[in-house]
Amino acid sequence: MASAQTPLLSRISAAWAVFLGLLNILNAGFCDEQVPLLLWTSEGQSPPTAGHIVGQQQLASYLEKALNVGPRNVVLFLQDKMSIEDFTMYGGAFGNKQDSVFPNLEGALMSSSSPLVLPAVSWPASNAVIGQLQDQLETSPLYMDPETLSQLRLNASSPALLVFRLPYGIGADLMSAKEILSGNDEVIGQVLSIMKTQSVPYTAIYTALRPSRVSVGGGRSLLQARGGYRDREREREREDTCILMWAKGLSVSILRSGRWEEHDLTPSTFGEGVSPKLHGSSCDKTKAKLVLNYENVLGHRSFKLIFAMSQRHYKVSARRWFTLDAVELEYDGTKATFNGSRHVYAPAEYSYRCESVTNFRWPLLIPRSSKDPANQWRVSFEDFQIQGFNVTGSEFSYASDCAGFFSPGIWMGLMTSLLMVLVLTYGLHMIMQLRTMDRFDDPKGPAISVPQTE
Repeated sequence: MASAQTPLLSRISAAWAVFLGLLNILNAGFCDEQVPLLLWTSEGQSPPTAGHIVGQQQLASYLEKALNVGPRNVVLFLQDKMSIEDFTMYGGAFGNKQDSVFPNLEGALMSSSSPLVLPAVSWPASNAVIGQLQDQLETSPLYMDPETLSQLRLNASSPALLVFRLPYGIGADLMSAKEILSGNDEVIGQVLSIMKTQSVPYTAIYTALRPSRVSVGGGRSLLQARGGYRDREREREREDTCILMWAKGLSVSILRSGRWEEHDLTPSTFGEGVSPKLHGSSCDKTKAKLVLNYENVLGHRSFKLIFAMSQRHYKVSARRWFTLDAVELEYDGTKATFNGSRHVYAPAEYSYRCESVTNFRWPLLIPRSSKDPANQWRVSFEDFQIQGFNVTGSEFSYASDCAGFFSPGIWMGLMTSLLMVLVLTYGLHMIMQLRTMDRFDDPKGPAISVPQTE
């Protein structure tokens, strides 16, 4: 058996060898903020130069090019955690090829004409890969396992996004981590075998949500620099506040098995002594983005609530207005988007306030499309106020209220008053139509004789 395997193990594909070589080079210089991404399809692409970290925009361009020239049935293997060290330690990078735990992955790279290997992708970009694929394919992701895939019939002309979640040992020793990666490779092999039997062209991607290992780098000086950087970031955030938001109540709900499951985010966002995690937020003169980061929300380990705003000058009103372009929910790599620009807007120097902002009761937030995952979610803000531009200090500017001048109560009062005026007018008209008699009978005098000729 060993003699039969030796020729096969000695044939290492150029793509796999280059990939492992890049991993060895990058392993010495990168910290814990990147994850690898492997993509293989029928068409090749130009990989980035060695040492380059692929950001979110560049990753989106790579995916767009792959889907424009390649199959639009995408198989995404999304592992919980992964780092370049996993390939250098368990991929046979140091001559021990027989100990590799990625034989199916290597076989897939060997069978592809020009696989795309990205050794260093920033983990926020890899974390959003499902949302990027969802935008480009215009279809919702389907979370599957090999057994479910065997019962599914794919169509080459209809795009599909099939997501296979792969585990990773947390706090496990090296042997258990190796076994988990080997099991994940077996799942990859099963899925690729099923896809081959269906004879449907596909594009496969293997990446992770976040790095699996944390590297502390060059000792005490680096830790001090990181600590100083974070202190400066906190100080800068306190001094340069550019977005304000407040709500009396904030909750999200998801539809599962015909029932709505609700989670109250108010205590973890506006509770006393609570400091919400805002990493990913940004703002400038024309665009602002507020990102609220949560954990363990309705069974999702990673959950983000994102508010995207912009401002522009409108010639008709001769002033600048800001709009809440979108409210996005990102959970474990999936993105649900609500459009709010039609209803949530205010002058750029004002804040926006509304008693209730929801997507289900007098909705002000509308799902982006009928296929968007937002149709399975409910978002509710009670006594909501937000300001994304021209913020001075920690106080809101004058609020532009969503109710406007004619509130429902005012309309009801006007309609009732109008109905009463109509009834009174009709009564006066009827009274004015009454006519009195022009002749009266005197009981003491002769009877009035009315000739028939009159």
